[in-house]
Amino acid sequence: MSTALDRQIRPIYDALDTQSNKSAVLACNKVLKKQPNNVLVKALKALALVRLQKVEESLLLADEVLAKKPTDDGVLTAMMHVLRGLGRHSDIVAMFETAYKQHPQNEDLGTQTFFANVRVGNWKAAQQVATKMHKQFQDDRYLYWSIFSAVLQANDMATPEALRPVLLKLALRLISSGNTPSYFNPDRFYVHLLILRELEMYDDAATLLNHEIGQKICETSLVCDEIRRDIMKLKGACKQEGEQAKVKILEKKDRNWLEFLSLLDATFWDIASTSEPASEDVKAAVTEEIAKTRKVFSEAATVDGLKDRSGLLALLELEKRTKSHGLWTDACEIRMMAENYFSQFGDKACCYEDLLPYLAFEGEELEQWTSFLNSRKSFDTPDTLQRSINVYKLLRYNLTSAELTPELELARAQEYIKVYLDGLKFGVNLPDTELQPADDFAILVGHAYVSLWKLTGEESHLQSAAATLEYASARSKQSYRIRLLLIRIYHLLGAPALALDHYRLMNVKQVQTDTLSHLILSRAAMWSLAPLGDITYMSECMEASQIYMSNSTETAEFIARAFSTERYSQIIDFIEFEDRLDNSLQRDLMKVEHVRMRVAHEPLNAELVDMELIELKFIFDRIHHDNRDFEVIPNYQPRCQPSFNEQTLPLKPPGAGWLSAYLKVYIRAFQELPLRERLVKKRQEEIDDLSEDEKLFYEYTLALSEWVGPYHDYVRPPPSALLAEAAKSNDLKPGHPLKSMAAAANGSATNGHSKKDEEPPAVKESPELIPKFFDDMKSRFDAVISGTALPSELLHIVATTQEAYLLFALETVRFKPNSIIKQYKFGQLAQSFKDLRVKASSILNEMSTVLAKLGEEVATPDGRKAFVQASSSIQDSSGFDHDFVLGVAKKTTDARKQTYEGIAKGLAKVVKNHS
Repeated sequence: MSTALDRQIRPIYDALDTQSNKSAVLACNKVLKKQPNNVLVKALKALALVRLQKVEESLLLADEVLAKKPTDDGVLTAMMHVLRGLGRHSDIVAMFETAYKQHPQNEDLGTQTFFANVRVGNWKAAQQVATKMHKQFQDDRYLYWSIFSAVLQANDMATPEALRPVLLKLALRLISSGNTPSYFNPDRFYVHLLILRELEMYDDAATLLNHEIGQKICETSLVCDEIRRDIMKLKGACKQEGEQAKVKILEKKDRNWLEFLSLLDATFWDIASTSEPASEDVKAAVTEEIAKTRKVFSEAATVDGLKDRSGLLALLELEKRTKSHGLWTDACEIRMMAENYFSQFGDKACCYEDLLPYLAFEGEELEQWTSFLNSRKSFDTPDTLQRSINVYKLLRYNLTSAELTPELELARAQEYIKVYLDGLKFGVNLPDTELQPADDFAILVGHAYVSLWKLTGEESHLQSAAATLEYASARSKQSYRIRLLLIRIYHLLGAPALALDHYRLMNVKQVQTDTLSHLILSRAAMWSLAPLGDITYMSECMEASQIYMSNSTETAEFIARAFSTERYSQIIDFIEFEDRLDNSLQRDLMKVEHVRMRVAHEPLNAELVDMELIELKFIFDRIHHDNRDFEVIPNYQPRCQPSFNEQTLPLKPPGAGWLSAYLKVYIRAFQELPLRERLVKKRQEEIDDLSEDEKLFYEYTLALSEWVGPYHDYVRPPPSALLAEAAKSNDLKPGHPLKSMAAAANGSATNGHSKKDEEPPAVKESPELIPKFFDDMKSRFDAVISGTALPSELLHIVATTQEAYLLFALETVRFKPNSIIKQYKFGQLAQSFKDLRVKASSILNEMSTVLAKLGEEVATPDGRKAFVQASSSIQDSSGFDHDFVLGVAKKTTDARKQTYEGIAKGLAKVVKNHS
């Protein structure tokens, strides 16, 4: 590059580096006036336009640059970013392949071509490029790129089954013929072992592993050691693994828990490896092995003392397995070991979770265990406070059904409050960024009050839980566990705005949105005020979806970097991570929720209907991964009760069946697609995932689609035209909303409807199930209003009824224009629609009136007073005075009022818009 050109282009790079994209465009235009054919400047301008979201202009410039078949490094780099921003990953591959063909001796171009194929998962092409580079440049790194690309191609689901062993054998031949043995690098050694494992060549793998170098690699590389364990297990060398583990535990003082598990597996191998009943000789031999293993673990525990928990936990696991195989001799052994463990590690926060699998005591053993724990309560120091927290958790875990009476639970709740307030003295001087040591006592209070609510059905106990947890949250601002409980309780109390506030305060970021967004977005349409214009929950869906939009690009870059640094053991994990996010169940559940809220928020028209339904069709055939985390919600409920998560779910969490059912509901307009048979077929998995109200709704949608389908098919644009336009839009602008289309194939359509040669289908009366659905929902609504159900149940009924009305409007939107009614002689059909619309509108208006009245009643001084009185059980303790509880009452009742009134006004607006 000349000095003059460099001086002209430097301001463009500076503007791009500082994200001054408008300045970059202006600088590019200035250069292009004098040099209109400068490919580099065009590429840089396209990059600035992409960043400014000016997609159409950047597309034109990108095509111009690609037509020049660039080979300059600066142009290629800029175009790579441009095409990546446009989602045109295949064009990146083609661009680098074209450049590499023009300069086959350019090693850097070859590398970039390989990485381009890696980023799109084109393993076959990547393997071919790497093989060519190895022949040209004789670098072993390229050989292993070729080998691992072949392995990844073999693991690809798109690869034919018969081709997979061929690819793996090719990879093995290449790795065996390399100039440098695989064990010179741990990751290359990992690849070698991986191939042998996939080919089931366990003896060859064992030969490598038994080599001195192989042993040293496994000692220093966790991934190699992990695959070694797997191979030895598949080989059936469990006992050999156990002997090695024994040496590592005793002589090398290795405290990797996997070593303890290896020894445990080896101890019971003779019994566990067969389904046949064990003979007395086998039992005797295993009993002898148990004694030897117990001695090993006891020695490790004695040597470690308070430094490590592994030995004592291994002893507990040994006794548990001994009991499960019917070889138990001493009934009190586990209890005594648990007491020993608690005595040594009871001041550790992990103590409760460590002991949980071993505490299913009954009868006399339970009495002795309870007596032991009761003698360990102390609140003198922070360490004894943590010990006492574990005492209370463990005591609660083993409560029997007879001990779970309202009176006893209320007494426990008040005791938890007292010890919580006493424990706050240990965190008086802690900064806001630290957790209070006594937080778990507040969580126990929440659990006790939720248990009381389940026992009595009285909402007042949920209000007490909310007040207590709000107090604890104010004193421990970083405690996400307290906020998790509040999210669930506020949903039950009909205050979704407060639940969303606590969710946002948790500061959930990146991939956590995939695992945790279900807390706030499951059936979000039930809480949404979208019909009123409040798009808070719609925005939350969009924000939570960002991780999926960035996943493919970012993860692909990680994979390319892993190849570059030869971290082969990371690549498979990255690929699995990418697949789990791309096919996340939560991702598509959020998409359905967004659609449900969007149709309530935006005017319905044929374009919205067609485009949303096409997008949903694209996710219909996915095989989903459920990445949602339910275990993150603390659970300290007794083992004889459901977990806190199960107790506080307003409805059963939507799963793959729920998603499939609702996808069918919203896709059914495309009944001429290949999906048709599957759209009308009901699966038990779908029915099981639905609530009772949703089951009625599902049957209603089936009847509605069956009735309206023939008329709908007759007047709409051909499905082939819709899908062709959808595919075209997706190719051009992935991640962007699908564009509108020319409606008819013959060009003679009016308002997107073409004239048909055949006669329109005969008009039939609506199925009885359709009007009956609205009557049933009105009856359900009246029953809940007159009973003691929580707001969440009431709002679910209302949301389901509103959705049925919106779906009716959505399915009949094509028949609104008078021109369509006259053209197709659908006057009688239009009258049937009108009669149903009037009936449904009347019911929704009644619901709206009742909700508005409830909203007026709930946030009055009397309503807040009732809340405070209901929470009287916690006001005897210092800190939970009348004013504090009144503040929580005001916040909760105002939030409930906002929900009731907002949904009431939204219902009225929906009826008005679609009447």
